[in-house]
Amino acid sequence: MDIATSRAGESLVITVNDGRIDAAVAIAFKEAVRRATDLPGNPVILDLGKVSFLDSSGLGAVVAVMKFLAPERRLELAALTPPVAKVFRLTRMDSVFTIHHQPPGDLQAVG
Repeated sequence: MDIATSRAGESLVITVNDGRIDAAVAIAFKEAVRRATDLPGNPVILDLGKVSFLDSSGLGAVVAVMKFLAPERRLELAALTPPVAKVFRLTRMDSVFTIHHQPPGDLQAVG
């Protein structure tokens, strides 16, 4: 799983550089993100701007990361592509996560 980390203000930004989060990569995704969260920053913002496909296993992996971080740190999502946003909307997970429509680099004024 190809991810990168950066900062946006006090936040830790984790950018997913793969186009899919599905059953084939869900475990690798969770492990990569857990390792990345060893770095400081709250909230943790997961930039999904390059992800064009997310299945139920991928959604479960994102939820698992949220549970791993809670309650000390929040997981927020940013830059969801339309197909990924649709999965969050259809499963009503868009009411569970804070979702930023802009890329994390534009979030410095938020919070």
